[in-house]
Amino acid sequence: MKKSLAIKILENHLLQGKIKTGEEICIKIDQTLTQDSTGTMAYLQLEAMDIEDVKTENSLAYIDHNILQQGFENADDHEFIKSAANKFGITFSKAGCGICHQVQLEQFGKVGNTLLGSDSHTPTGGALGQIAIGAGGLDVAVAMARGFYFIKVPKIFNIKLKNSLKDYVNAKDLILYILGKLSVKGGTGYIMEYSGEGVKSLSVTDRATICNMGAELGATTSIFPSDENTLKYLKSQNRKEDYKKLEADEDAFYDEFMEIDLSKIEPAVARPHFPDQYQKISEMDKIKIDQVAIGSCTNSSYMDMMKVASILDGKKVHPDVSLVISPGSATILQKLSENGSLAKMIKAGARILESGCGPCIGMGQAPKAGGISLRSFNRNFKGRSGTIDAQIYLASPETCAISAINGFISNPKEAEFKKDFDENIIFDHTDAYFIKREEDLSKRIKKTVKGKNIKPFPKASPVSDINSKIIYKGGDGITTDDICPSNARLLPFRSNIEYLSEFAFTTKIDDFKKRAEKNSGGVIVAGVNYGQGSSREHAALIPLYLNVKAVIAKSFARIHRSNLINNAILPLEFEKKEDYEKLSEFDNIQIKNIEKSLESGEFILKDLDKDIEIKVRGEFSKREIEILKMGGYLNYAKNLELE
Repeated sequence: MKKSLAIKILENHLLQGKIKTGEEICIKIDQTLTQDSTGTMAYLQLEAMDIEDVKTENSLAYIDHNILQQGFENADDHEFIKSAANKFGITFSKAGCGICHQVQLEQFGKVGNTLLGSDSHTPTGGALGQIAIGAGGLDVAVAMARGFYFIKVPKIFNIKLKNSLKDYVNAKDLILYILGKLSVKGGTGYIMEYSGEGVKSLSVTDRATICNMGAELGATTSIFPSDENTLKYLKSQNRKEDYKKLEADEDAFYDEFMEIDLSKIEPAVARPHFPDQYQKISEMDKIKIDQVAIGSCTNSSYMDMMKVASILDGKKVHPDVSLVISPGSATILQKLSENGSLAKMIKAGARILESGCGPCIGMGQAPKAGGISLRSFNRNFKGRSGTIDAQIYLASPETCAISAINGFISNPKEAEFKKDFDENIIFDHTDAYFIKREEDLSKRIKKTVKGKNIKPFPKASPVSDINSKIIYKGGDGITTDDICPSNARLLPFRSNIEYLSEFAFTTKIDDFKKRAEKNSGGVIVAGVNYGQGSSREHAALIPLYLNVKAVIAKSFARIHRSNLINNAILPLEFEKKEDYEKLSEFDNIQIKNIEKSLESGEFILKDLDKDIEIKVRGEFSKREIEILKMGGYLNYAKNLELE
């Protein structure tokens, strides 16, 4: 059988199992990345595994999320991560270096390798023709400690591209179109693999935008072939040696297929409050805006910034609009300052933020109450901006820039700006922001530095029979931002699960913790795609801390399901989705014979108040069953050696 690019790379990294759709395999991990929002917990878990040195080719610890230091908490976390990096042999990227995915793409990603990151947008690396997967921090800790990662072989969804995008259309418009077609759960269980003549018209940073927001499809990852454009990009980053041509076989087998004519893609937005709420700008009413934010790991590349500068050149930001711009890396910021583009932005009235995640993850720049914000970001979940009643629209940098000038959401088709720039540009990377891996074990510190905000993570217990109340019944599309809110006020406490538990589900209800404490824990019931969004395992650690035993949903997002299992919380699905309607909050439920049911995958939920029985399922691999029985992945993996 002719092979897809994704399957070729998985085969090349296979350590255990067979490449068969739905089967669990173990693959070698070449590189890992963490960021400071999820990294503190990952390194606490790595430390608990009692290792001396990481087993990967290269592991990096980025400081890019919690860089707004309003108190000691973020600085303490950064110092802990820095000390862990020294202790275990990890390269440390200081605040200001840039957003992990942008810097990884520029300086470290390699064609054909595997990358595991404790951030859901790690698939950005697929732009370089690598298998780059987002995972929970514990999965990444195990990958650093043992050098491998377990994954169920996904299906492969081929998106064939033809022709090319119009000059005023961004790759962001393309991925928004795909989200509109497939929805935020349409990529679940798939690797999205791009092919066709149209691929040649997309730069590596265009591809990065598309792969980045493949996470919003629920996809395991996304990938492009490595071709002449890949070589051109790596040359520009002084990394020609990391190039090799890599592509799918002609007539490769794919499980699903979609063809897109790039010439027909139009400027668009994602309306509040999900990335799949697609609408063409040409079909929208005039919407006045209060704020525009340009940047994030999705659209902060050099070319995106240059187009923004060209649109702003000689213009002024509308009096009623606040425009903030975050270049993706120190390298990009340096080049913008050297070529005069930064001056154009400033002269137009833009505010230049540090190279980091910033407002994308609620770290500053919250809109006014009821405000409308247009952002070149990847997520617009309700409350994620830091303002619960704000209306957040997603769009391309070009759309954002012209809209900032006009004061309302505008079509970049009407803007005059330069579309092409020097393709032979060479970037001069400074190493001033890096503390390189210390190769000599004798020169490494023996003990990490823990400030008073860093608390022990909660430990899981083996699963057992359940006699509990349903302490919360949620609807469809509950995000990790709902379970563990993300904003400037709470981000500094990512290493303090006890404190974060006070805010669990507060975008939905205001008393989840009280319910859990009153009932000595309980069970959560939810609808479709429970746990979509960020990879943050805090959304599993908080329920673990509050003694939640199981989540019963119509379906789960991939990463969150893994995070629940890793923390010995049962993720179960309704056999008949309509049975969801039969359960009510505060019903007393019972699930017996858990150990036997784990093997069969068939569970009986008895609602003691309504005297009814409902069939629920949990299709677990042998490894996942062992994890649940042993009380979490940490216990399972601590002494795990592959056969």
